[in-house]
Amino acid sequence: MTPNNIFNEILSFQSVKLTMKQERIVQAAIQLFAEKGYSNTSTAEIAKVAEASEASIFKKYGSKEKLLLSIIVPSLKEFFPTMADEVIGPISEANSTFEGFLAAFLKNRSEMVIANKEIFQVIVKELIYKEDLKNELTPYIFEAAASRLARVIDLYKERGELIDIPTHKILKSLLTFIGGFFTSHFVLLNNESVAEEVIEDAVRFIMHGIGIKTTSMN
Repeated sequence: MTPNNIFNEILSFQSVKLTMKQERIVQAAIQLFAEKGYSNTSTAEIAKVAEASEASIFKKYGSKEKLLLSIIVPSLKEFFPTMADEVIGPISEANSTFEGFLAAFLKNRSEMVIANKEIFQVIVKELIYKEDLKNELTPYIFEAAASRLARVIDLYKERGELIDIPTHKILKSLLTFIGGFFTSHFVLLNNESVAEEVIEDAVRFIMHGIGIKTTSMN
C-alpha cells in the first residue's frame, strides 16, 4: 500500500464527524497505544476503556491497524505541514540570527508536542517498531518539513552565519538532533515540559558543540 493510498483511505474517515462513541474509541486507543504500544494493545482493551463494543471498532475502522493509522496520519499532516507553512516561515522572518531561529523553533514545537504528547508518543514508538509504517510515512515527513528547513538553512548560509558545507549535510544533522531532542524528552524521559534553559543548552550545543576549536585535526 502506497502512502497516498493510506492517506486517502484514512482521511476519508476524518471527513465524517465522529460520534461521541467513536471519539471515546480514538481517545482510548491513543491512551493505550502510548502506555503499552500498539502490538501489546488488543481491540478488546480499547473497547473496554472506551465503554464500547469491539464490533463498534471494526464497523468504523475495519482493523486495529486502520485505527492506528486514523490517529497517526492526520496528526502527521497537522504537525508537519503546519510546522512548515505556519511555523518555520514566520519564525525565520522574526529572527535575524540562526541561533534565535533555533531557540524559537524548539520552544514552539515543544509546546505543540506537550499539548499532544500521547499522540506524539504513539507516532514515535510505532515509527520505530513498525518497519512498514516507517517506510511509508518517513518520505512524507521529510517531504513536508525538510524542503522548508533547507530554505531556512540556505538563508542563514547566505547571511554568513552557517558553515559553507552542502545544505543537505547540515539538514541531516539538524533533523537528527531535533528528532533525538523531542524523543528523549517526551518519550524516553516522559517529561511534561522542557525548561527554557534546556532549550538554550540545546541551541548552544548545535551552534558550538562541545569541542575546543583547533587549527588542525590529528
